[in-house]
Amino acid sequence: MGIEKHLSITGTSSVSWKDAVVQAVAEASKTIDYLSSVRVIDQRARIDGKKLIQYYVDLDLSFIVDRDRDN
Repeated sequence: MGIEKHLSITGTSSVSWKDAVVQAVAEASKTIDYLSSVRVIDQRARIDGKKLIQYYVDLDLSFIVDRDRDN
């Protein structure tokens, strides 16, 4: 039986919400092994005048716990 852990993170991008998700998952995967899924909890953006300038996504990342991993 596998155990899955969840981690809440916030990703940012000046391009789009999708890019914020992709960048956050890419960065998290550098230090977290066995990522298994991502869920978007919330999206928001910063506005300057009439233009969106910064995109934010709150994410729930899931990863599998490796019980056999050497410490």
